[in-house]
Amino acid sequence: MLAFRSEEHVDWWLAARRLRRGSAFTLEQAWSLANGWYSDRLDPAWRRKTPEEAEAVFAAAGLTGDFWRLRPSD
Repeated sequence: MLAFRSEEHVDWWLAARRLRRGSAFTLEQAWSLANGWYSDRLDPAWRRKTPEEAEAVFAAAGLTGDFWRLRPSD
C-alpha cells in the first residue's frame, strides 16, 4: 500500500512509472478496513473469513467494484 498526497500525485506517480491505476482509497477507508478485518483477531474462536465475509468487510469500508470482488460474478 502506498500513501499519496492527492489524486494528482497518484496520476503523476503512475505516469512516471507507466502503470495503470488500480484501486485507491482514503485513510478513513483504510482504517475502516483494518478495523473490520482485525477486530475479532484476538478472539479464541477466531477463524479465517470466508470470501463472502471478506467482501462484506470491504463493502462496509466503501470498497466495492471488480478489484474488491473475491467471488466470480453471476
